[in-house]
Amino acid sequence: MNNGDNQQAPVASDAGTLEELTGVVSRIVYRSEDSGYTVCSVKLERGARQRQSDIFASKTAKSDQAVDITVVGVCAAVWVGETIKASGKWINHPRHGRQFEAGQMTCLAPVTAEGIKVFLGGGMIKGIGPALADKIVERFGTDTLRIMDKESKRLTEIPGIGKKTWDKIKESWNSQKAIRDIMVFLRGHGVGSAQAMRIYRQYGNEAVAVVTRNPYRLCRDVWGIGFKSADKIAMNLGIPADSEIRARAGIAYTLQTMADEGHCYCPWDVLLEEGQALLNIPSDILHRAALAEKASGGIIEEGGNAYLAGLHMAETGVAVRIGALLKTPHIFRPIDTDKAVPWAEKRMGIKFADAQTEALEIALSRKVSIITGGPGVGKTTIVRALVDIFHARGLKTALAAPTGRAAKRLFEATGVEAKTIHRLLKYQPRTGMFEFGPGHSLEEEIFILDEVSMVDISLMYHFLRALSDKSHLVFVGDSDQLPSVGPGSVLGDLISSQVIPCVKLNTIFRQQSGSRIVRNAHRVNNGEMFEMSGDDASSDFFFIKCENPDEVIAKTLELVTRRIPDRFGFDPGTEVQVLSPMRRNSLGADNLNVLLQQKMNPAGPAVTRFGTIYRVGDRVMQIRNDYEKEAYNGDIGIIVDIDEGDGSVGVDFDDRRVNYGYADLDELTLAYACSIHKSQGSEYPAVVILMATQHFKLLQRNLLYTAITRGRKLVCLIGSTKAVSIAISNNKTLLRRTSLARRLASAAN
Repeated sequence: MNNGDNQQAPVASDAGTLEELTGVVSRIVYRSEDSGYTVCSVKLERGARQRQSDIFASKTAKSDQAVDITVVGVCAAVWVGETIKASGKWINHPRHGRQFEAGQMTCLAPVTAEGIKVFLGGGMIKGIGPALADKIVERFGTDTLRIMDKESKRLTEIPGIGKKTWDKIKESWNSQKAIRDIMVFLRGHGVGSAQAMRIYRQYGNEAVAVVTRNPYRLCRDVWGIGFKSADKIAMNLGIPADSEIRARAGIAYTLQTMADEGHCYCPWDVLLEEGQALLNIPSDILHRAALAEKASGGIIEEGGNAYLAGLHMAETGVAVRIGALLKTPHIFRPIDTDKAVPWAEKRMGIKFADAQTEALEIALSRKVSIITGGPGVGKTTIVRALVDIFHARGLKTALAAPTGRAAKRLFEATGVEAKTIHRLLKYQPRTGMFEFGPGHSLEEEIFILDEVSMVDISLMYHFLRALSDKSHLVFVGDSDQLPSVGPGSVLGDLISSQVIPCVKLNTIFRQQSGSRIVRNAHRVNNGEMFEMSGDDASSDFFFIKCENPDEVIAKTLELVTRRIPDRFGFDPGTEVQVLSPMRRNSLGADNLNVLLQQKMNPAGPAVTRFGTIYRVGDRVMQIRNDYEKEAYNGDIGIIVDIDEGDGSVGVDFDDRRVNYGYADLDELTLAYACSIHKSQGSEYPAVVILMATQHFKLLQRNLLYTAITRGRKLVCLIGSTKAVSIAISNNKTLLRRTSLARRLASAAN
């Protein structure tokens, strides 16, 4: 098998001799969805050969016997059961043997009954599995594809195909035809198959027309496609490099890139400099394009800074909404904190520390307040006390968090239902809007928002718009965690504005239980090396020193699959999470996922899409928000079944099943390992953290601090002392360009 990842130079046996062959694809051995490079097994019928005399001369080949060969080459789209016509030459690969290297591959509809059966039963058409494919071809023979294309209603003549199944088959058949045409067009312009599928999902049958008119729309509309991909298509379509449409797209993309890095704005002169570096066009054209974007409302200029219009609206809107909350009175009579705090202590059977008492008093008496602090300092205890006090007063209270995992943790800690912000506001996928907002405020009187460090400026804007001016709001979060993935530094700006009462908790209550996780998290946050576990069998924190990357990988696999389960009893499939600073390189999450899958779940029903093997029993993560599925970025689930006939994969997310079509699998990635950034808002019973010098660019204090605080019962850190020291000493986090603190100070006056 040639998987394209570790290729050796093939040796041509018939150099300069081009041949053509035709056969039916019996198996896709490997396919890169980015490049279209394909390795497939092709069954050559004897009667269909051209110059394959050397193959059919084999003593083992009977006169009526089909022969399987390996064909390698680039193809826009190919499915099992299709007939391919390939032009190329035979080569002897030193590792994979004799194969046909195609310079050109063209896919044709299958013409034989057997080929049609394989084609229909290969999982491409939803509703048709191998058994039903046999029945269809048995009924219609070689006329099957014409029947499906022109007279599909006749499929209902076959027992087992009712109207519901027929509708599914017809819809899938039509969409696959459209997808094929679109893929061929896009592949011809350098677009990978995975990207082509996303383009089709965005624009449907209009994809070719949309891309032809303005390929730069892809940057804005299609997840995973950046400016360079769109620019390549535009160049292939003949759009001039110095055209206004390209210059405006480059300006917008430059600002969006900065937003992806966390910034809310960019200085105007820096924007033009970055745009010049990206586009390499005359500066006067670029300046005119920037002014055109400004005139159209796509860019807002303020104080010499350029904002994407949406981010400017969000930042100003957050300041205005908080200013309004601070200036309006309570809707309920004041709570006597001198009585409420002792009542909560008695109810919970604890004695609050001074800082906790102060936090409670402020949260109960002020319209907007902030409670911040690291792990183990009692933030959750304060939230539980607040919920009890508010409920005792008969006040409607809503608990929310930015992610499903964080909301679940909040529910487990308080016993009160907690929702994601999107669920609380009732996001409407079809319109892209929230049900709750101006003119339709949320009904609750009290709102407690947890994990605020993860909330970006846009989501905070939508949340605050859904509150009435009379709402009572408590922000809870750890300002020392990694900032939000999206733009802004909301929690940090709320605190630094000094217009909102804030209490930082710093007494470690879990220290008495002997938790080294908590103590070491605080030591790292203070710039100190953590305590070593030594041979303490009762410890919950271990540092395994290891310098060699291959050794780090080997020890990681051993920890996850044998040592942690044997010693601590954790289930490696559901309770042990590997965390790495980055996705790529040998110690990145992507490579670790492949290795862990091979070790932990090597066999069973599987489907390969977009370069990834998805197998029943695999742990997977949703990597983008899909509001229709109610599956959100960072959600982790388990693949519970694969339906080849329906072309779907079922995933269990905390006892909630979500179905994915094969074309949607690019929304999922294996999750035995994940990046530390992706772990935000989640806690796991046990974590294994990799920290090596090859992660140098990302080694920062808040990254290591965040990773350690993900472990609830066990943290095993594996790597080099040098890498850990670099991370702890590096407290120079990227300063995000935001104006929220300034706007808040102005709005509060």
